[in-house]
Amino acid sequence: MRINAFSDVCLRVVMLLAAAPESATYTSRVVAAEVGTPYNHVTKAIRRLGELGLVEVIRGRTGGVRISMLGREATVGALLRQLDTRTDLAACDSPNGPCPLLSGCGLRGALRRAREAFYRELDGIVIAALPHGKPGGPVLVELGLVR
Repeated sequence: MRINAFSDVCLRVVMLLAAAPESATYTSRVVAAEVGTPYNHVTKAIRRLGELGLVEVIRGRTGGVRISMLGREATVGALLRQLDTRTDLAACDSPNGPCPLLSGCGLRGALRRAREAFYRELDGIVIAALPHGKPGGPVLVELGLVR
């Protein structure tokens, strides 16, 4: 199972923010630089994470973004389910019409069950537990966000 690029960016953002001290905020540009992703992709991810209540966005000159309490408690499986917009993993429709095997095919159901098993495995992983160490610890030191 593979997650899409947008889900990957969202996970990078929440992991970075989960590693930060609770009151710390970072600008979108800093987050983009630290997660190694273009600014426009990070701003879309932050917007979506804000809609889901996983991050708090503080507007203004001294504003920034930080992870919310809900974001700290959310699981990776729950987040990926919310971000996954694919209805089917197999492309059963094509420009030439539906697959001729569609009526007797068991692949779609099997793939749906496999995807859910993938998410269930990730339901046990809380986002706040992903960055190892204490807040302000090795992850942020390595990124240069704390000394």
